[in-house]
Amino acid sequence: MPNRPDERVITPQVLRDWPLPDPGDSKLSRGTVLVIGGSRFNPGAVLLAGEAALRAGAGRLQLAVTDETAIPLSIAVPEAKVVGFPSGGSLPGQVTELAADADVILIGPGLDDIGETTELMRQVLGVADADTGVVLDAYALGALSKDPGLLPRTRAVLTPNITEAGHLLGREPGDDLAGASRALADRYRAVVSLYGRIADPDGRVWREESGDAGLGTSGSGDVRAGIVAGLLGRGAEPAQAACWAAYAHAVSGQRLIPRRGRTGFLARELVDQVADTLATV
Repeated sequence: MPNRPDERVITPQVLRDWPLPDPGDSKLSRGTVLVIGGSRFNPGAVLLAGEAALRAGAGRLQLAVTDETAIPLSIAVPEAKVVGFPSGGSLPGQVTELAADADVILIGPGLDDIGETTELMRQVLGVADADTGVVLDAYALGALSKDPGLLPRTRAVLTPNITEAGHLLGREPGDDLAGASRALADRYRAVVSLYGRIADPDGRVWREESGDAGLGTSGSGDVRAGIVAGLLGRGAEPAQAACWAAYAHAVSGQRLIPRRGRTGFLARELVDQVADTLATV
C-alpha cells in the first residue's frame, strides 16, 4: 500500500499541535453520545462502541438497541441510559427524542439488516440537529452506499473497512488507500477514516502508521468508531476526531503487544487502553 507525498503522518507532535478542546468542568461540557445499533446475535458491538466513547472522554452515553438486548446491556453498561426499540417499523418517541437532543449519534455497530438500518437512519438523522456530529459504521455504511441522501450535510465521519469502502465507492479501493479515502470524502462530503488513512472533504489527507496486524480482530472497528464519537462529543472537529481516534486505536493495540502478542489481544482490551493512550500524547 504505497504512501503519497501529500499525506501527513500522524505523530504525537502533530496531535499536540492540534489539541483537543478543553473538557470543561462537567459531563455536559463533554457531550452526549447516542449509539444506535445491536441485534439479537450481535449486542456486544454497541457495548464496545459505547464504552470506547466514554474512554475517549464523552460526558454522557446513551444506547438505543433492540428490545431483547436492552436489559442485558443496561446491566453490562451501568454508566449508560439504555432504550429499546422493536425490530422493524417506527422508532418509539423516546429514541427520536434522544436523537434530537444528542451531541453525537453513532449508527451501525451490531446492526445486521440493511432495510432496517436504512429506516433507522431516516428517522434518526431526520430529527437530529444540523450541528449534531454523526458517525456511520458497519451496516449504516452499506445503507449509505445504496442511498447517499441518507446522510445530511453535517459534522460526519465515515469509518469503513476495506469491504465497506468498496461498497461506498462502487469499486475495489485498490492499494491507493489515500486516493480511495479522498474519493469517498469528496463523494459523501464527510471525513473518512479508512485503514489508517483519514481524508477531509477539503482535500487534506493524513496517515496513521502505528497500526499492526492485531487490530484486525472482531469488534476492533466498533472500538474505533466509538473513539471517534467520544472525541466529537468533546467538541473536536470531524477530521481532528478521526485523526486522534486513529492514533488512539492503533497505539492502544501497540501497548497490548508485550502482554498479548501481535494478534492475541481482544477488542475489549483495546477499550481499556484508550484513556491512557490519549493521556500520554
